[in-house]
Amino acid sequence: MPIRTLDIEKLNKGENNQYELIVIMSKRARQIAAQEKLELDEKLKYFEGFEDDDEFSFNEEQENISKEFEKREHATQRAIEEMQNGDVYFRRPYKDDDEK
Repeated sequence: MPIRTLDIEKLNKGENNQYELIVIMSKRARQIAAQEKLELDEKLKYFEGFEDDDEFSFNEEQENISKEFEKREHATQRAIEEMQNGDVYFRRPYKDDDEK
């Protein structure tokens, strides 16, 4: 996948500072990656505990599942797209008025 530059100012829409925006997108990317890892682990857990008789077919199925996950867009790219589409909800744990 080629690297492309991202215009943070267009993404920002004047609501947050650029640093906050990057932090929000990185946290969302970590959430997506963690969710995918749980999903992958859950699918691969099915193959645990089987006898070695059909090990070849199980290895092939496990490989196909892993390849399916590798074909997905990277979590960072999906987080950026969600931010561009306005699908990301975030809130501050403090109010701007209370800052010192």
